[in-house]
Amino acid sequence: MSSPPPRTLNRRGFVAAGAGLLGLSALAVAGCATAEPDDGPLRRVRYALIGDGRAEPGTVLRNKLSDIDPAAELGGIPLEWPTGFPASLPVMEAIKAHSVDFTFATATAVIYAIGGGVPIVPLVAYPLPANEVDILVPQGSPIKSAADLKGRRVADQRGTTGTYSLIKYLDTAGLSIDDVDYANLTAADAEAAFAQGKVDAWITWQPSAELARRKHNAATLPGVRTYDYAFFVASESFANNHPQQAATLVRTVRDAQRWIDDDPQRAVDAFTRLGGFGDSALEAQVYRDLIESRRLSYSGAGSFTSVSADAIAGTQDLADNFHRLGVYPERVDVTTWLQDSRFDEINKIIDQELSK
Repeated sequence: MSSPPPRTLNRRGFVAAGAGLLGLSALAVAGCATAEPDDGPLRRVRYALIGDGRAEPGTVLRNKLSDIDPAAELGGIPLEWPTGFPASLPVMEAIKAHSVDFTFATATAVIYAIGGGVPIVPLVAYPLPANEVDILVPQGSPIKSAADLKGRRVADQRGTTGTYSLIKYLDTAGLSIDDVDYANLTAADAEAAFAQGKVDAWITWQPSAELARRKHNAATLPGVRTYDYAFFVASESFANNHPQQAATLVRTVRDAQRWIDDDPQRAVDAFTRLGGFGDSALEAQVYRDLIESRRLSYSGAGSFTSVSADAIAGTQDLADNFHRLGVYPERVDVTTWLQDSRFDEINKIIDQELSK
């Protein structure tokens, strides 16, 4: 059956849906840098770090681990590094509050921003690694394929990259989420349930999936794929008023990721010195392995481009699937929004910068 045509969004309903996905609230913005609309001279750039912010391109730039000095690249403009965001969705609220200028964002967060009226400009996009997501099952489990998940209790964090991969994986066997006993659990709760045998399978992404596989001696199902896209986005005020600086920052992120990829052990050693892995030798080893195999969310950042037709189509497909599931209350017209001509000029500047 074809998707319903896009309708005018009820912003209140859409924001409420976003809150339900990841516990979004005003508290998510409370720890950010001072909120202010930046429509005058550029005095600083606030680059949000997601999660612990210790093992990604932003970490390289913040700590000058490579020979890249982002402030110098921006003509002496200092950078600030708001932290405390568990995922990219809460960063969208911080952008709306004029507390963040630049960030990584999943397609899920971009769709939420479009539907919720968050003033963002998409700068670049890239496909997440096709093998970033895994479905874990206990060793010796009778579950060997998508068809075997029918009627089984499957843990997933609703509205995430894992959800989208689960939809697609079940579809290969002619199944839908309605055909499994679906458990909507956070990553921590899902891991605990998996370890205690309270769920039959758990879908999650890297590095959580590989860490859990090794810790719990789990098996993974064959043929699971990631179909999602990742973005770097800027606030409208930063991108529209300072497009060259926004493009330059994008290039430094690309170059920082290339520094990570060029020598994974060097990168892991540097992140370890910063306390990025605590005392966990296993976590450091997993991260090194995932850098080498290019299975992390940031792995594609070394070769991203301005937003392509494939990225637009993939994000629209995700939005349509989530609408059918009821995750989003309205259908979001991602395609029209991302193809808007108002982004043409900054796309040209980004393309020129990334050619360096």
